[in-house]
Amino acid sequence: MPDIFQTQRQRDEDAMLQLIADTTSAMLAYFEAGTQMCRFANARYAGYFGKLPHEVIGLTVREIVGKDIWEQINSYLLPLESGIFETVRYTRQARDVDGNLQYIETVLRPHVLEGKLAGVVALVSDVTHHHQLTQQMRASEERMRKFAAITTEAIVLHREGLIIDGNDALVRMTGYTLEELRGSAILDYVAPQFRLRALQYMRSEREDSYQSGLIRKNGEFVPVEAEAKSMPGVNDDYRIVLLRDMTASIQTSQRLDYLTQHDLLTRLPNRSHLNQLLQKSLQQARTQQSRIAVLSLDLDQFKAVNDSLSHHAGDLLLSEMAQRLRNALRPSEVVGRIGGDDFVVLLTDNPSLLDAEARATQLLQVVEAPYQIEGTQLVISMSIGIAMFPKDASSPEELLSNAEAAMHMAKSRGRSFVQFYTPALEGRSTRMLMQEQMLRMAVDQGEFELHYQPQIHLQSGELAGFEALVRWKHPHRGLVSPDEFIGFAENRGLIAAVDRWVLHEACRQAYAWQKAGYPSVPIAVNLSAQEFRQRDVLQEVRQALERTGLEARLLHIELTESTLMQSGGQTPDALHALKALGVGLAIDDFGTGYSSLAYLRKHPIDRLKIDRSFISDLPHNPDAAAIVGAIVQMSHSLHLEVVAEGVENPAQQALLEQMGCDMMQGFLVSAPLSADGAQLWMSRHCHPLQRQ
Repeated sequence: MPDIFQTQRQRDEDAMLQLIADTTSAMLAYFEAGTQMCRFANARYAGYFGKLPHEVIGLTVREIVGKDIWEQINSYLLPLESGIFETVRYTRQARDVDGNLQYIETVLRPHVLEGKLAGVVALVSDVTHHHQLTQQMRASEERMRKFAAITTEAIVLHREGLIIDGNDALVRMTGYTLEELRGSAILDYVAPQFRLRALQYMRSEREDSYQSGLIRKNGEFVPVEAEAKSMPGVNDDYRIVLLRDMTASIQTSQRLDYLTQHDLLTRLPNRSHLNQLLQKSLQQARTQQSRIAVLSLDLDQFKAVNDSLSHHAGDLLLSEMAQRLRNALRPSEVVGRIGGDDFVVLLTDNPSLLDAEARATQLLQVVEAPYQIEGTQLVISMSIGIAMFPKDASSPEELLSNAEAAMHMAKSRGRSFVQFYTPALEGRSTRMLMQEQMLRMAVDQGEFELHYQPQIHLQSGELAGFEALVRWKHPHRGLVSPDEFIGFAENRGLIAAVDRWVLHEACRQAYAWQKAGYPSVPIAVNLSAQEFRQRDVLQEVRQALERTGLEARLLHIELTESTLMQSGGQTPDALHALKALGVGLAIDDFGTGYSSLAYLRKHPIDRLKIDRSFISDLPHNPDAAAIVGAIVQMSHSLHLEVVAEGVENPAQQALLEQMGCDMMQGFLVSAPLSADGAQLWMSRHCHPLQRQ
């Protein structure tokens, strides 16, 4: 009876062992040493070879796996047979029933009794998925390694502020080796003034970019833009930080800012910068209850110098004159060039009328001393007009205007005169009133006409679009350019009506050309700051498009830098709404206003138009070339198209092409044309395919 119970117990244990083995996801088998016969196999092992467990019992390894697999694995059994009783692990490739490649891992564990090999336990697993994940991870790591190696941006990995790793660019940026960096605190390399911000970003795990700075091993400061991402790790999350060296960008931006605020020829503050300086001086004067004098300086008969000698000689004269004025200035005084031979001097040290007159007389003497220009001695006179704050005006615009009016009165008296502004000079207000009445009549009676100047792609020469330019059909003077009446219309509150007419007429004409089979290219329209400040510009544009049938993508709105800066908080919303509508947005006369390229990142701008004042000095003026090149380079980094205005000769075109400028307009392409003239131009210059 005990034998019966023992046999039943053995059977139960064998059944339990079989059940457990069949439950596991791996393939399991036991082979006898010497004979290599299978004494045990679970269902998964037998099933892999198309058999049932009892069908493989008593078969050898070779009989079970077949000749091909046997030749692959036989060598792994030799160490066990030679008495080396160590676990053997290997992976082999195989094909499933569908022909798909598999990776099979086998673990052979020796069963040793009394120092002899009794058998071998074989544990076989399908590790295809694991192998694929491993390969993908290795490939991803290799790609990341190569990317990190070639990128110019520094990459640093840290966990809880301790540096784990970095790339070659990090080594170049900091001056430290990776061995020196690993394990050290990342904040140790951050400039002291930026450490608190870096710590805040680190603790909050913010992922937006921010400005920071590093201290190199040699003590140099490196301005950087930092951007961090939190990445999941095996044990802990870690942070990957991208560092962009901003040194070159900042230097270029600073140079661009300087050059766009200073006259290229004389290096004096230009009109825009002078207005800023005057505004600041006025604020101080109001606080201190002090006086300011604005002197408007203009050379007498300067045109004769250009005509008799050359424009180059005229430039040399202006440069020397500017240097004389600069040398004659006191610490509290400012001199700027606002155009041509027009200069302005600010006296901000609380001057009296007598002080202002005496200072003007001294400047006359400085300027009127003989010049040696290209071997020729020149003696030239100058007229000066003076306006005082607070006596004559309270705003920069009024002070400059009144000083200019006084200067014109001085010129009418002869040469080398100094004239103070007086209310008597306001006799011109009657003429201005008459001009206002005529302009109002022009608005009411539609005495305007649009001319269209083509814009072409520099690389292909194909038509890129037109800029619509308004002309006033004056009853007595004929066609009047916008330079003569737009500013007046803005001051008199008439510009909105002009803008509205220009917008509708340009859209109507563009749609008419499109229906007639001419190229479907954008039409650019200039809108004033008042349009953005006082009206619902989105509604105006939407109505113009709906009434004319023109697609939104074929309308570009051009606005100046000053419009961006001065139109109030509604301007960004209006620009984003226009962008959402599909309308293109461009900055006109870029470089003459207040903004910078960094400021443009806040607005959905598509295109920059470089002011003609920079283009006219190409290719001979290196400063002008530097400005244009910087604008093109930085605009492209912001994904903006660049249009050069006022291109007049092939040398300018060639240099612009070399710089990578996208488009150009100017007399080299065509003067502004009437609607019929523009249509004829398209017929002659547009490729047939472009006209379809």
